[in-house]
Amino acid sequence: MDKPDHHIFVCASFRAGGDSKGTCNKKGSLNFLPYIENEIVDRGLNVAVTSTGCMKACDFGPVMVIYPEGLWYGHVTRETIIDDILDGLEDGKPATEYLIT
Repeated sequence: MDKPDHHIFVCASFRAGGDSKGTCNKKGSLNFLPYIENEIVDRGLNVAVTSTGCMKACDFGPVMVIYPEGLWYGHVTRETIIDDILDGLEDGKPATEYLIT
């Protein structure tokens, strides 16, 4: 496997004990993983996707972060938002309306 061009982290709200109790998980962040993976394949992007522990940005949940750009997106609550974010990734321009500032 080649090193990915980007790495998307999706907050799954996992805590030290392994429980997923936080805002992102309660708002369905894990349900977006298959959609994101399918979109990446369909778009031919070289991107890794990982679910994470709590990112400590609960006020903005669900949260998604893209590296190496360091873009933090909040309120990722439906596929159309993910599409906008991935469109921006393809175009090299962040989807500014969802950025956490």
